[in-house]
Amino acid sequence: MRRSSKSLLVLILLLVAGLIAGPAAAQTLNVQIVGGVKTATPIAVVPFAQQGGSPLPTDIADVIRSDLNRCGKFRSLAVSEIVEQPSQGSDIKFATWRLLKQDYLVIGRIKDAGNGMVSVEYELWDVNRQQRLLGGAMPPASISDLRSVAHQIADAIFQQITGIPGAFWTRIAYITVVGTGNNETYSLIVADSDGYNPQVVARSHEALISPKWSPDGNRLAYVSFESGNSAIYVQNISTGARQLVSGRAKGINSAPAWSPDGSKLALSLSYTGNPEIYVMDLASRQETRLTRSLAINTEPVWSPDGQSIYFTSDRSGRPQIYRMPASGGTPDRISFQGQQNLDAAISYDSKQIAMVQANGNVYRIAIVDQSLGGQVRFISTGPIDESPSFAPNASMLIYAAVDGPRDVLFAVSNDGMVRQRLTIANGDVRQPAWGPYRKN
Repeated sequence: MRRSSKSLLVLILLLVAGLIAGPAAAQTLNVQIVGGVKTATPIAVVPFAQQGGSPLPTDIADVIRSDLNRCGKFRSLAVSEIVEQPSQGSDIKFATWRLLKQDYLVIGRIKDAGNGMVSVEYELWDVNRQQRLLGGAMPPASISDLRSVAHQIADAIFQQITGIPGAFWTRIAYITVVGTGNNETYSLIVADSDGYNPQVVARSHEALISPKWSPDGNRLAYVSFESGNSAIYVQNISTGARQLVSGRAKGINSAPAWSPDGSKLALSLSYTGNPEIYVMDLASRQETRLTRSLAINTEPVWSPDGQSIYFTSDRSGRPQIYRMPASGGTPDRISFQGQQNLDAAISYDSKQIAMVQANGNVYRIAIVDQSLGGQVRFISTGPIDESPSFAPNASMLIYAAVDGPRDVLFAVSNDGMVRQRLTIANGDVRQPAWGPYRKN
């Protein structure tokens, strides 16, 4: 049975009915950027000059160009239109770039540092003011790590121009499903934010779902069905060590969500009957029950300040988003537009809430902008979109979608104008989660 997993609420309904069958492999995601914003800021990223050494496997300028394009705020000049290639400020002929209607110019140099290492220097210039805004030398890096160097340069450029930290040097987690029937394999994958450098974290012939990043980016919580029943694990990404957090033989263990300080998990557990929201202290494993209703309560997510928990419940008859104090208390319904609202994601500043909004059989990703009086905008096209997750700076989201016969991912600018389609060659990609800022 092919399953698109519209939401965890739908998944739980299937589990209750006994309809879930079992179960992915590490393939590089195929990336295609679609759309564009004509009003985006024009920026030219000149190919970096290489000084000595063999040809490099990574085009640093191309990675920077792609990063800036996919966030929706910039429109980089096509390589075919770059008529001059300065590598330092004294080489720049500003009249050329003004004629090309570029606001900003990025140039750089790559030097051989020996022993398979290179050093990269870069500069950001304001074309109209003829002023250098940014410049520096990255720490020497191995040739195999040049994509990371490029992402960090793109982050610095993004922050200098927008005032917001960039989020290109981050990671995403997602589930792949390869094969059919009894030959299905599920894999939990971690990759760069643009889909490159995938690494398998866990693999099973039974379902893996609901990956969630710890705030420090070192661990993933996820649900596995490898024991025959749903169980929640926390796994260290670097070492592979994992711990069983909740795996009661009776009932559903689902929807883990980290507290902002990383000390607790919010969970949806059903060992007392219907699924309820609990908070588990990871050090003591003590559980605190927060909801008490005859409805299904699932998909908890913490507010960035740790004071509230948002969750999905059908207590009003249809699934909607509710909010309650993180210590428990009376939930308040916060979603009202659309027939159903599911699977909330909260931006770092709490100003935006992404959710799956359903009308009829069409499921789309909507963003409720709290700073604009609850204005709603759709950033996906449907008909079956799910699992929204914000980049740590909220400039982009990633979500899953059914696209023809396949399950794929889309990374999209938060205005919905630029989309990056992420697929694998011979399988499905599901349930993405965007990781926090990286420290190393």
